[in-house]
Amino acid sequence: MGASDHPRVNPWIVTISVMLATFMELLDTTVVNVAIPHISGNLAASVDEGTWVVTSYLVANAIILPMSGWLARYLGRKRLLLTCVAGFTITSVLCGFSTSLEGLIFFRVLQGLTGGGLQPLAQAILLETFPREKHGQAMAAYGVGILLAPILGPTLGGWITDNYTWRWIFYLNFPVGLLSLIMIQRFVFDPHYIRRSPGRVDIWGIGLLALGLGSLQVVIDTGQKKDWFSSDFIRLFAVTCVVALISLIIRELIVKDPIVDLRVLKNRSFSAGVFLITQLGFVLYASLVLLPIYLQTLLGYPAFNSGLALSPRGIGSLFMMPITGYLVGKTDPRRLMAVGLVLGSTTMFAFSHLNLNAGYWDIFLPQIFQGVALAMLFIPIMALAVSGIPKEKMGNATSIFNLMRNIGGSFGIALMTTFLTRRSQFHQSHLAVHTNLGNLKMRDMLAGLQAAFQLRGFSPFDAHRRALAAIYGMLQQHAAMLAFVEAFWVMAVMFALLLPFILLLHYSPPKPPSQPAAQPPAALESVPSENQPEYEQDLVLH
Repeated sequence: MGASDHPRVNPWIVTISVMLATFMELLDTTVVNVAIPHISGNLAASVDEGTWVVTSYLVANAIILPMSGWLARYLGRKRLLLTCVAGFTITSVLCGFSTSLEGLIFFRVLQGLTGGGLQPLAQAILLETFPREKHGQAMAAYGVGILLAPILGPTLGGWITDNYTWRWIFYLNFPVGLLSLIMIQRFVFDPHYIRRSPGRVDIWGIGLLALGLGSLQVVIDTGQKKDWFSSDFIRLFAVTCVVALISLIIRELIVKDPIVDLRVLKNRSFSAGVFLITQLGFVLYASLVLLPIYLQTLLGYPAFNSGLALSPRGIGSLFMMPITGYLVGKTDPRRLMAVGLVLGSTTMFAFSHLNLNAGYWDIFLPQIFQGVALAMLFIPIMALAVSGIPKEKMGNATSIFNLMRNIGGSFGIALMTTFLTRRSQFHQSHLAVHTNLGNLKMRDMLAGLQAAFQLRGFSPFDAHRRALAAIYGMLQQHAAMLAFVEAFWVMAVMFALLLPFILLLHYSPPKPPSQPAAQPPAALESVPSENQPEYEQDLVLH
């Protein structure tokens, strides 16, 4: 069957076909995080060892993601998509069957390798399935997976782990993957310009890419635990990362058939879009990690409830996605982005005013608006960034685009958790200096706490010791709260500083459909009408 013989398929059927697997893969990226303590305990490993279940997946995912455009050209896009979905589904089941940590990590690497190509492939297929004037709707459908999966992941993972077992996190991928395989085989076809090109394989490019991105992911994921560059382990991987990535850039710019075509970054609008999506990934994933930590450590929320507290962001995004998708085709998307950045900055400033007495509604309302802001940002950026990219290069462009969003998210989580730890230590030492028994209020607080402990049956010595420990605990709480306030303030400023970069995105209004040319009057009079009198019909015919 030739490319032109492919049956016409409703674009929304294609959307469901490719987004089923993509949503499954995105969900799996975050759903495992909350199950790490259960996995570690079940497989007789420490929590630190258990984190490699997440790290191994992210490293493999980061390596394969930018290669997906080249792999689609080499293998054929539909064939690659079917391979990725089948591989991800099978390795998910094998992860659930694992009886040792080593086996689980091995299958997680395979799962990351097969799942890494799903995001850019799905985005490229949607952009090609929908006409240009409906790219906003296509990216709205794609944005549902991008924004909702990281929000639902921790909640779903916590619920499954608490009520069943961590193995069901992986088993549930099987029916979803099977349905996706059937739908892709039935409804997705390669466009005519996607041809298998069994040219030379850039072995050096693949090696440098794997070494550079793999080392980068290891540095990001383990840097905070090992105190960053004070560790020889981190320094070794950091140097390896820099050397490998610089070598990769040089090689990919001079080789004839690069594994990652960096020349696409010459498009100003695409480069600006990549920069903006990297920063938004930073803020989105960082805030997704910081809020649950704040709720659990300072407000005492259980893990499931803290995950559930993130749901308003998903509600806001889900409400605004179709509206933004429609408006992108009707107005200048940069205006929507400006509103989204202002709204996102405002919600982060609202989070920076939280305190130890914050209630659920103090968190609920800002998250609704933040979800609205993210929908107004992700969809226009994705639509404008690729608007000037030729269709035959779309797969390569979406690979780079999704890679940088993920790297931005990884940096956001790593840097903001480090910022939180360091600023908590700073505020703790600062508050400790001003906490002394020479202060009248401090003496009154200590006496009141000591009396309360004595009433509970403790000796004067034990009561005094426990009172001091309680005061130190309150000091730690206040220090952590100040660090959270600063972290949210920093992210609010980051949102605001992105406003000028919107102007770098190119927008050209869609051209109105051309009107059919008016026919000359003579042509209209060449056929007699049944309602005309006979003499008039004779005049027309003769």
